[in-house]
Amino acid sequence: MNSFEIIVVVLGIPATVATAARWLRVAQREHYLPGSVTRFALRWWRIGQLGPPIRGRSSKLAWTRRLKTLAGVWVCMHVALVVILAASLGPAVAVVVVLILLPLVVDGALAFTAPIERRLATPYVNRARQRLEQVAPTIVAITGSYGKTSTKVVLAHLLAGTTQVFATPASFNNRAGLARAINEGLTPGTSVFVAEMGTYGKGEIADLCAWCPPSIAVITAIGPVHLERFGDEGAIVEAKSEILDGALVCVLNVDDARLAILGDSKTRAGQRVVRVSASDQNADVAVVSADQGRARVWIGGDDMGEVDRLSSAPSNAACALAVALELGVPPRDAVRRLATAPVAAHRLEAATSDSGVVVLDDTFNSNPAGARRGLATLRAAGAANGTKVVVTPGMIELGERARAENEAFARETAKVAQVLLIVGRTNSGALEAGGRGTGLELVTVPNREAAVAWVRGHLGHGDAVLYENDLPDHYP
Repeated sequence: MNSFEIIVVVLGIPATVATAARWLRVAQREHYLPGSVTRFALRWWRIGQLGPPIRGRSSKLAWTRRLKTLAGVWVCMHVALVVILAASLGPAVAVVVVLILLPLVVDGALAFTAPIERRLATPYVNRARQRLEQVAPTIVAITGSYGKTSTKVVLAHLLAGTTQVFATPASFNNRAGLARAINEGLTPGTSVFVAEMGTYGKGEIADLCAWCPPSIAVITAIGPVHLERFGDEGAIVEAKSEILDGALVCVLNVDDARLAILGDSKTRAGQRVVRVSASDQNADVAVVSADQGRARVWIGGDDMGEVDRLSSAPSNAACALAVALELGVPPRDAVRRLATAPVAAHRLEAATSDSGVVVLDDTFNSNPAGARRGLATLRAAGAANGTKVVVTPGMIELGERARAENEAFARETAKVAQVLLIVGRTNSGALEAGGRGTGLELVTVPNREAAVAWVRGHLGHGDAVLYENDLPDHYP
């Protein structure tokens, strides 16, 4: 090697380590899904930046056993690729090429380690299976494009007065998380186990149900969530419907025509189907919104009266109520308890700051239906003459619909709020395009911290702010 090549190789080593730290952090934040690192690299390169910060504000690199394994495999693959390319391109060019291809190499390491990690998790899954057999609770499994966690929280509340119930914490809804929840939290005497089940593709929920088989299965909603992975909503229906196979009772939100059709097919197959709705009082269970946050409940077509407060979307409440009835909770008791159900964390939680600003925390939402509900809640928040502000990075993982949905959200925001604070660059172009010409004041800030500072500096008593969705800083 000449002196120039030596300099390139020597400088390339720390550059590679620093760059690898960025993409390993992305891999960790994206649940170690192969392909996710390259997808994020393209996002960052598209805006002219090398990648996310090495040390994240919201998602620092955690050197877990799994990440150490991934890093070790990446080092081996990286060195091998450099050696192979050096033989034909020279060492300096090989170092630069592999540095550019580093996200692909990390994704290759993710693909290589995926079956290894699955095998390593199998003993924990087997232990969870045994725990379920020993405790023998009635298993309720809940899935959906959105509304899973809110439905789970409401259902646990409805059951708590009559039976011992355990629900998976937070969003422990994949293979490892579900097994961990069972092994750490399912205790003898538990009568009902409520399991939230998520999926990024076909076969994942079927795998969960193979060792955690539900007696009652719920699909809350179908929507354009995770379209980047699924491709289209038909694939989402197919993947989510795996939860119904083998269940004795299927609870379906038939406001979605696709779930109504699915319910008809399950009825023909001999399964019991409970149809719920947020609009049709003739459904088996209906929870229909009324004025000022109230709702009216129908069970089997009978008017059960009004609930003065709902903590979740009416369709989620209807799903939870239907399951509670199937598990023997008296109808009047279940309807009465709906009014005292807690709000799931970061899903339209309302609070008033010391300065008198009404704060709506909807930071765990990233779907069009949830965003519309957030705006409807903001409309009624604060004083009539108060300033209303929406803080958002926009909605993600909507595939080809991302730009149109974010533009539409900005236009709808203009009907409710005076200011739209756009956080980051991920959806800034779409949000600005949707808000332009509507009279909405558009303010762009680099991160959530800057948005909070703006709100504190500009809003006061009687004003209201909606924090709609939040993204960790591995997003641009």
